[in-house]
This record gives sequence, C-alpha cells and structure tokens, in this order.
Amino acid sequence: MFENNLVQGNESDNLKASLQKYFGFNAFKGEQELIINNVLIGKNTFVIMPTGGGKSLCYQLPALILKGTAVIVSPLIALMKNQVDAMRHVSNNDQIAHFMNSSLSKGDILKVKQDIQDGKTKMLYVAPESLTKQENIDFLISVNISFFAIDEAHCISEWGHDFRPEYRRLREIFEKISNVPIIALTATATPKVQHDIQKNLNMLDATLFQSSFNRDNLYYEIRPKRDVEKQIIRYIKNHAGKSGIIYCLSRKKVEEISELLQVNDIKALPYHAGLDSTTRAKHQDMFLMEDADVIVATIAFGMGIDKPDVRFVIHHDIPKSIESYYQETGRAGRDGGIGECIAFYSYKDIEKLEKFLQGKPVTELEIGRQLLNEIVSYAETSVCRRKFILHYFGETFDERKCDSQCDNCRNPLEKTEGETNVLNLLKAVEILEETQKAKHYCAFLSGNVNSEIKAYKHNTLKLFGVGKEFDEHYWNAVIRQVYLAGLLTKDVETFGVLKLTQQGKDYIKSPRSFKLVKQHDFSNTDDDDGIIIGSKGGVFDERLYDLLIDLRKSIAKEMGVPPFVVFQEPSLKDMCFQYPVELEELTNIQGVGVGKAQRYGEPFVALIANYVEDNEIERPQDMVVKSLINKSGLKVQLIHNIDRKIPLDDIANSQGKSFNELLDEIESVVASGTRVNINYFINSILDAENQEEIFDYFNNANSDDLITAYRELDGLYTEEELRLVRIRYMSEMAN
Repeated sequence: MFENNLVQGNESDNLKASLQKYFGFNAFKGEQELIINNVLIGKNTFVIMPTGGGKSLCYQLPALILKGTAVIVSPLIALMKNQVDAMRHVSNNDQIAHFMNSSLSKGDILKVKQDIQDGKTKMLYVAPESLTKQENIDFLISVNISFFAIDEAHCISEWGHDFRPEYRRLREIFEKISNVPIIALTATATPKVQHDIQKNLNMLDATLFQSSFNRDNLYYEIRPKRDVEKQIIRYIKNHAGKSGIIYCLSRKKVEEISELLQVNDIKALPYHAGLDSTTRAKHQDMFLMEDADVIVATIAFGMGIDKPDVRFVIHHDIPKSIESYYQETGRAGRDGGIGECIAFYSYKDIEKLEKFLQGKPVTELEIGRQLLNEIVSYAETSVCRRKFILHYFGETFDERKCDSQCDNCRNPLEKTEGETNVLNLLKAVEILEETQKAKHYCAFLSGNVNSEIKAYKHNTLKLFGVGKEFDEHYWNAVIRQVYLAGLLTKDVETFGVLKLTQQGKDYIKSPRSFKLVKQHDFSNTDDDDGIIIGSKGGVFDERLYDLLIDLRKSIAKEMGVPPFVVFQEPSLKDMCFQYPVELEELTNIQGVGVGKAQRYGEPFVALIANYVEDNEIERPQDMVVKSLINKSGLKVQLIHNIDRKIPLDDIANSQGKSFNELLDEIESVVASGTRVNINYFINSILDAENQEEIFDYFNNANSDDLITAYRELDGLYTEEELRLVRIRYMSEMAN
C-alpha cells in the first residue's frame, strides 16, 4: 500500500489510521512518521533518538503493516519479554510477536517457528547469539522477512559504551538470510560511533534521522559521595510514592541498598543478573504495576522498559561512560513530566572502574580509559551539565536555555579571569605539537616531572611549569572549559590527544578575556565500601562544637581524667550535626553506647537542647534512618570470646579478619561505653613496667592520638602495643 510513495495526502492519512488502530495514538511524535515511511518504502534507516522519544514505534508499526515477519535484534532477554508483552496487549492475537532466545525450551521454539510459518507473527525478537546458530539461519532463510531492526545499535561499535563482539557479525548473517532493508536504532551515539555503526552494517547510504539529545524536563545533579545511603533514604522519603531507579555497579551493592531501603519502610526491590529469571521478571512486573516504588539495579535494568512515570534516577556509583549515564538517566520522565537525575561521585569509584579495565586488549583498554576520562570530566565540571552532555554528542547548546535544570546552573560557582592560564594551555598544546592527552599537559603546566615528562625531555622546555602555582586538578578543569568553548578538540582515533581548533589558534594570536568557573571539590568522600549510615545530616555547627569542647573540659577536670576519656572528638563533631537532645538519641552518635551515654550524657544533651531551642534549629533527627545491619550479635560474640580469654589473633583468624580490623572492632565496642578486659593478651606481649609507662602517658595526655604517643614515647612501642594499652586505658577510665 505504501511502497514507492512518500507519505503525503491519503498515504499520510492511512499511516495515521494505522497508528490509531494499533496503538491508539492520534499523532506521531517528532520524526516518527518520516522514519516509518522510510522503512515502508524499503530504504535503510538509521535512527538516533533519546530514550522516551518513541524509537520502538519506528519499527513496530512498519512490522504490523508490511507482509512477512520483521526480525528485531535485541540485547536483553528482559527487554524482549517486555516488548513482546507490550505488542500482545495492543493486539487480540498473542502470536503477533514472539522472542527466540536461550530461555525457551525446544518445544517453545518449535511453536514460535510454526506461528512464523503460518504468517501469524509480525515481529520476532532475537538475541544476536541466537542469530549465529546455523539452524536459526536456515529457518529464517525459508520464511518471508520484511526487514531487520537492530535495537540498541551502539552495541555494534567498539567505540560505544556497551560494545558486544557478536553484534559485529550481524551484517554477515543478514546477508545470508535475506536482502531486505535494515533499521538501526540507538539513544546514544557520538559522531564517531554513528559512523562506525553505519560502516559495519554496510549502510552508509542509510537515511539518518537524528533528534536532539536534549531532554529539557530532566534535572542533572552530581553530589560528593558522602553519607550516600542516608542521602538516598532522605531523598526517597521526600518523594514518597514516586517511582525511581537506583543504579549500582555491583550485585552486592544492589542487594545491600535494596535491603537498607526495605528496613526503612521503602517499597524497594533488587534487580541484577545474579537473580534467577523468574525473580527478575517478577520484580520488573511489580515495579511496572506499582507494587514497588523503587528498583535498585545494575545496568541490566531499564533498557527499553516502558514505564513513563519514573520520577527519579539515582546513581549510587558513577557509570563508566557518558553514554551509559545518558541512557540510564533517560529512563526518568519519559512522559514529559519531572525527572530528577542525581549521581554520587568519588575518586574511589573511578579507581574501581579503572581496575576493571586491567588485562583487556590495548585498544579496548585505551577506549575504556577515554570513556572514563569523559565521565570524570562531566562529574567534576562546574559549567552547565546539559551543555556538556550535548557537546559530547556533537550538539551545540546555549547554557542560558538550561533554565536552572542542572546543579551548576542552579547554584553557579564563582568565576575568575583566566586569560593568562588559557593562553598558557593553548601554547603548551602548540609547543608539544598537539601530541599529548590532557593528563600530560596537566603535569607539564604544573611542573610535575613524572616519568613521561622526563622521557620526552619536556621538562627542558621554556614553558614547563609555567602554571606551577596550580595543581594538576586545576589544569584539568581549565582543559575541560577550554574544550567546551571550542578552542581545543579531542582526537578520538588517538584516544583523546588534544588538538587546537581554528578558534584556538586564533586565540593564541589574539588573546581575550576568558572567565573560568571555580572547580568543584570532590576530595572529601566516604572511603568505606560497606553500608554506613552517616551522621552528617547538615552543616557542621562550629558554635555548638566550641560549647561542647568547653563542657567536656570542665567535666574532665572535675573527674580528674583527660578530656578524650569523656567523649572523643568524632563523637562531639557528630553531635554538632545530629543535635541529640535525649539520652536515647545520644546512643545514635558515633562512638557512644548506652553505658557512656548514661555516665556522661546528661549535661551534654541538656546543653544541646537549650542550644537547639534558643537558635530554633531544625534537626536532621526528625527523620530517623535505620541501620541495615544489627551488629549486637557480633558484639556479644566478640565480648564472649574475650571473656573466655581466647588470644586476640586467634579471634581475628577465626573471623577472617586482620588483627588491625579486630582492634578496630574492640575500640568501637569500648568507645560506645562497654568495658572489656584484654589484660590477659596484653600481659603476653608487654611486661607490667612497659604497660604502666604507656598507661601513664595516656592518663596525662591531652590527646589519644597514636602518632603523638609514638613520638612522645621515643618510638619504643609499636602501633599495635600502643593501641592495646589505649584500649585498656579507655575501658578502665571511661567505662
């Protein structure tokens, strides 16, 4: 009906009638109509359309209209199931769509093949691995194929964020089966990836349909990874009843976070490849049917999941590329409503991702590093995040149109004049003949004589160290901003070597004012990989801290003990975030147990209560976060083992811990107010005279700091010996 005709007049009406008939829509979105017509008239088609733009319809409607079966290559079993279920809902014929993958039995596969032969099936979703099987190739040769569709086509390119080698063979397999048109679709592709996809599929003649990558209803924010679990719980509680996705890098973290949310009365479920397919499908369906508000997932979740009202996407860990980030955040606000995208960032996460790259082939390693560098640049940038994302995908954007829809535009950092530094950077690129990556220029400008600088003898050049008053982190921020301004470009083929653009060359000849935005500081983040319920709910209260220090000093003087015996500094600092006004609340403070709260707590909570009332302070305590792990059982077992006088190194070995880790636990028990007696172990390694010398030192010291103790005692004792006696001292004097 539509062959050899452009959509116009009656044909356009017919196409809209088909849209209404099958999907119940009265109008197409964006370029959907042009794309569908291009497929219907038998042309190769390449579609780059953001998540939520309606990519699926671009091959589903033509498949329903054309004779034969459309073969749709899809990377995930969960995605196929979701798509097939959706198609069956728009038809009264369950045979209209099938999938063929490893989850099916032989009987199931025979039924699928029979429905295709009988002409009942318009869409067959297949995994690329299934297509490589000769028996499936032979079967598809024997039936009428309308066209091939490749969903998530970025998987074809080794320059993409989710490269899959089996995707590289698709063209060869298609040619064996049938000479029919191809439609390739993706939500994310840089210009380099676009070309790579078309070249590999031998479809450089394809009509390209590229929508803007801008999702103007999404808000982007990067936060330092501090007290992340507490922040997530607070955020979700403040958005009660809203649907959201939390992405984590590891299955273990997915399980921990989902459990943590559940104990805090949030309807959350885990989703990762380690769960059996039945559980995954059940959790996905519960999320879609709103029996769960939050899915905590690895990146496997969400590809093609048609849930329009996801209101937030949180990244517990920063993703490995901007493409991944863009795709995952794109699952928010697909209905055009609000979508908030919050990601937590720390240098430690990047180190972990770099470790994953070790041992990979050189090209893959270099590409992986380049993708990582880009996501680091995005996380650390202090300019408009929307502009940064769109620039990455080859699109220009005026940040004034962001409309405060990113944290950097909503809360802009101060700007300083950077003309001299920008000029020095561009001259450095010129002097080094455009041969180096950003990291090298940062070292060169800051005067860091590392092994590469030395090998190239770049430290002998006149410009070396011209910006030594600034560190490499600062110069990296300058490079990012100069790159965004179009004065530098990155050569993809050489994995990110910086080159001068014509604008950059012009700037060297005629420098002008260049305002540099102050960089973010991500140096202060949590280092622990475990679940930590942090206590820093707000801004640190310096005034209260001074009052607590004075109170501690007077109580210590009255009792004749050093101040740290009453409460250690971390405990006082935690009080300045949490404002405990009752003894029970005091036990939630770091290093304060029931015993210590009862012994010393009354004057402290009284002071804090008066302070809170006088200054009308809103306390974070009003939203209590429950800790995931109840450690009381482990604590009882540890104390029981000590009571039985089992050597501490034996206790550590039996629990699979290092000796230092065991001492950490014992210190935590003692700091919380529980008395333990480890004299039996100390006696086995230190004589009485030495013990008393260390004990007397702590009794007269102003601080319990180990480094100070080591120096004051002339280095006569090891760190372990000092720690053991300090535990004895704190246990006897403080508890």
